Amino acid sequence: MSTDEARDEHDDAERPLPPSEDGGKGRKRAGSFFKETAILIGIALVLTVLIQTFLAKVYVIPSGSMEQTLHGCAGCTDDRVLVDKVIYRFRDPSPGDVVVFRGPEAWTHNDFTAEHSDNPVVQALQWLGSLIGLAQVDERDFVKRVIAVGGQTVQCCDARHRVLVDGKPLDEPYIYFVPGSKQQMDDFAPVKVPAGRLFVMGDSRQNSNDSRFQGGGGVNGTIAITDVIGKARVIVLPPGRWGVISDHDPQVAAGGLALLWWRRRDWANSLLPV
Repeated sequence: MSTDEARDEHDDAERPLPPSEDGGKGRKRAGSFFKETAILIGIALVLTVLIQTFLAKVYVIPSGSMEQTLHGCAGCTDDRVLVDKVIYRFRDPSPGDVVVFRGPEAWTHNDFTAEHSDNPVVQALQWLGSLIGLAQVDERDFVKRVIAVGGQTVQCCDARHRVLVDGKPLDEPYIYFVPGSKQQMDDFAPVKVPAGRLFVMGDSRQNSNDSRFQGGGGVNGTIAITDVIGKARVIVLPPGRWGVISDHDPQVAAGGLALLWWRRRDWANSLLPV
């Protein structure tokens, strides 16, 4: 081998390999894509938690007590409802509002029993599912309709089997009776609702453990306004059930317009400077 040939072989051995056509930019782009995706997912998760903690949250509470306003019966698809968490920062719940609330200690009969897993991965998936209404929330959460507020007296029933508030019968078109059953409610003694508390009932009156029975009934069956999580606004799932949840005020419709006027006047006066 000549000296020139040996020199050429030596130069070829030390000569670096030619760079790839994209100069390694493909690997950089892939790494950047996964990094940006992870960041976006993290931001979306944080925003979801913040929105559902402070503004609104999708709930599924599989209870038949609100049939047929809300579906939660055995053998049917449970409704997912969007709950407004903001409104009650500006006013108290009103008669006719459908509210989601934490069951007070006196409420010993839950609307349902959630299945809990000891597997941390399953627990995390259940928590994520509850954020968007794909999994059940805490079994101590209830959904009922406000019937009477603090200072009012509620009882049942008049000769036409209507609930009375302050001696006046309510107009309740949302009441549901199971077909073939007794189409009336059982009587209960007058209950004067304490200030800062609510008397709530399910729309399916024969299938609801509510203020009439929980804690032995009476004052013990009322719930504190501070236990209210928010107002159920809209049915978001399933698609065939989309719609606004009625907040029909049974007291106004039954002749309580003056009461509503007084409440609005008091609320407006509370905003005036002293």
